[in-house]
Amino acid sequence: MDPPDLSLANRLFHQPPEEEAFLSPDTRSVSENSHAADPRFLELQEELRSALFTAVANSTPKQYLLESISEPEATSSRRNVDPFAGSPVPKSRLIFYLKNWITECAPYLDKFDEERHFGVHIPILAEDSSALFYALLAFSARQTERKAGLRNCHDSLELYQESIRLIRPGLQAKDPNVLVTVCILAVMELMSVSTQDWRRHVEGCAALFDCFNVNGFSGGHLQAVFWCYVRMELCGVIVSNGADRTVLPLEKWVPAAPTGHGSESLEENEKRVRNLFMEKSILSPDMHANWAVYLCAKTCDLVCRRTRELELGELDTSDSRPFSEQWNRLWDELQFWLAQRPSELLPVKVVSMRGDQMFPEILFAHQAAISGNQLYHTACILLLEIKPAIILLSTSDHLSSSIWHARRVCGISLTNPHRGNLINAIQPLYIAGKLLSHRREQIAVARLFKIIEETTGWGALWRLRDLEAAWGYETNEILSAL
Repeated sequence: MDPPDLSLANRLFHQPPEEEAFLSPDTRSVSENSHAADPRFLELQEELRSALFTAVANSTPKQYLLESISEPEATSSRRNVDPFAGSPVPKSRLIFYLKNWITECAPYLDKFDEERHFGVHIPILAEDSSALFYALLAFSARQTERKAGLRNCHDSLELYQESIRLIRPGLQAKDPNVLVTVCILAVMELMSVSTQDWRRHVEGCAALFDCFNVNGFSGGHLQAVFWCYVRMELCGVIVSNGADRTVLPLEKWVPAAPTGHGSESLEENEKRVRNLFMEKSILSPDMHANWAVYLCAKTCDLVCRRTRELELGELDTSDSRPFSEQWNRLWDELQFWLAQRPSELLPVKVVSMRGDQMFPEILFAHQAAISGNQLYHTACILLLEIKPAIILLSTSDHLSSSIWHARRVCGISLTNPHRGNLINAIQPLYIAGKLLSHRREQIAVARLFKIIEETTGWGALWRLRDLEAAWGYETNEILSAL
C-alpha cells in the first residue's frame, strides 16, 4: 500500500498551496505546532490521568488478566455499526487518518515487532473498541497535522477528546483494550508537546501496567504494547540527564522470581533476567532488541543513582554492592549482549571511516537491529562517562572509546533511514552529538535532526538546540547554516 499523499491531506484541509511545503526553521518548524500551551489539551490530559488513577485504585488485577491474555481474532461477532458514526470529524478525513495509521504511524510503533501488532492486530481490536479506534485516529491526525504543518486543524484534539470520553466505560468494565488505548494516547501526547514533561504522559500507563502485572514477557499484543511504553520511559530518563529513574521500576519490566524459591540475591536476579532474554531471543530477534532497551534503561538507572549519591548525598538502598562492582557487571552485560546478537541483529554491510568520511556506514536488514544496536552504543557512552577511575579498560580496544561509540550512533542513523528508528534515534543522537567537536560532524548531525522533524512529524529540533548550547553556539546558529 502506498503511503498517504500529504498533498491530499492539504486538499482535504483546504490548505493554500504556499502552506504545503515546510518552511525554514527560522519562520516555522513542526515543533512550534504544539499542544503544550493549549488549555483544552491540558484539560483533557488531566481528565485522562484522573480516570486512569481512579480505575487503578478500584481494579482487581486477576479479573483483568483473565480477560486480556488472548490474542485478537477475526470473528463474525463484530459490532454491526458504522465506526465513523457520530464522529466530530468528516468521514473523508477519518478514512485518510485510518490509512495514514497503517502506512505511516503503525510502523513507527512496530519497529521492534516482526508480528506488527500495531499495524495488523490492533486495528482488528479497534473494531470492537471505540475508545481504541478513536485513539488510533487521534494519533494519526496529530502526526498528519505536524508533518504537514497544519496550524488551524484541530481534528486530533476532537478525536483525542472522543477517545477519552469513551475510555471510562472500558476502564470500569476491565476492557483488555484499555492498556493499548492508553499507550497510544501517551505516545501521541509525547509527540505533541515537549518531552521534558515526559513523566506526566507515562504515569498513567505505568500505573496500569503495574496494577495488572503486565510486563515485557506477557506475550501477544500486550507484550508489544509494553515495549512501546518502556521506550517512552527510556526517552524520558535520558532527557532527565541523571535526575530521574523510570516511573515503572525496572524489576517490574520482567516477571518476578518464581514463588517458593526463597529470596533472590542481586546476582541471581541478574542471571535469571539474562536467561529470560536469551531464551526469548532464540525465538525472536525482536526480544534481543528489547533487551538493549532494558540494558540502556538499566544504565540510566545506575547513572541516576550515582548522580543522586554524589550530588545529593542520597544513600543507594537498591544495590548495596560497591559502585565499581555494579559498573563492571553492567559493562559485562552490555558486552555479552553484543557478543550474543542473533544473525538478524548483525549488520549486513559495514564501511569503516576512510578519507574525509565522518562516520562509518553500518547497514542493517532487520529494522529492530537499527535501534537495538544504537541503544547498545548509547548505553556504552553513558556508562563510560561514569566509569570509576580504578577500573582500567584496554586503550587498544575500541569498545572503551566513547567517541567510537558516538560515531557508530551517528553512522547507524545516516545509513538506515527507517522513520520509526529515526524517531527512536533522537536521544541517542543527542548523547553522541555532545562528543563531536568538528563543525562538519555537527552539521551532519543537525541535518539528521531536521530530517527527523520534517519527515516524521516528531519534534526533534528542540534537542538540536540543546546540542547547539553544548557545542557553544548561539540558538539556531547551526540550524541556520543548513
